[in-house]
Amino acid sequence: MADAASQVLLGSGLTILSQPLMYVKVLIQELGPGNVQKEVSSSFDHVIKETTREMIARSAATLITHPFHVITLRSMVQFIGRESKYCGLCDSIITIYREEGILGFFAGLVPRLLGDILSLWLCNSLAYLVNTYALDSGVSTMNEMKSYSQAVTGFFASMLTYPFVLVSNLMAVNNCGLAGGCPPYSPIYTSWIDCWCMLQKEGNMSRGNSLFFRKVPFGKTYCCDLKMLI
Repeated sequence: MADAASQVLLGSGLTILSQPLMYVKVLIQELGPGNVQKEVSSSFDHVIKETTREMIARSAATLITHPFHVITLRSMVQFIGRESKYCGLCDSIITIYREEGILGFFAGLVPRLLGDILSLWLCNSLAYLVNTYALDSGVSTMNEMKSYSQAVTGFFASMLTYPFVLVSNLMAVNNCGLAGGCPPYSPIYTSWIDCWCMLQKEGNMSRGNSLFFRKVPFGKTYCCDLKMLI
């Protein structure tokens, strides 16, 4: 029980400190040498057990910290319209509760949870496969190589699950009374699935994923373009 509580506290701390950037926590595994099928099976069972425990801890941490994540995102997005609707923690909590109720604190929670869980399983599974079948256990720098492989697989998993992060962030500010969450800056989405489908239709699933190599989907018009036409 104490171990589970410590995992929840650790996950909560990491989530708060890493916002608005997404954090990727990589499970470090120590797999012994040898190609015996029994050892491989035992190691894989260990990976499943540890990943399941980490999934529960991370999901609990996400659930606890998501209201603060929503407030953080809205505080940043209000810069678009030069607004001051969300000023301070207490004021933001009162505003969200008054306008949207309890559910307002959990806007965008589902895609965020799905993205975290999928990223975790992809990261740990790929790291296990690379460490077990691709790396030579006789290398003197085996532990260092495993650390590198886990970092690479973690980055790869985060890239694959980025659409969930994008949808979650968009839903957290969707139709919240801020200019950045309403037309013409952003459409009004009926659900996170509607948001996903619209972004996919526009070819915009990787929007904001790169700070340097960015593209405008064909046929898309933004507010800056509209101002130039006026």
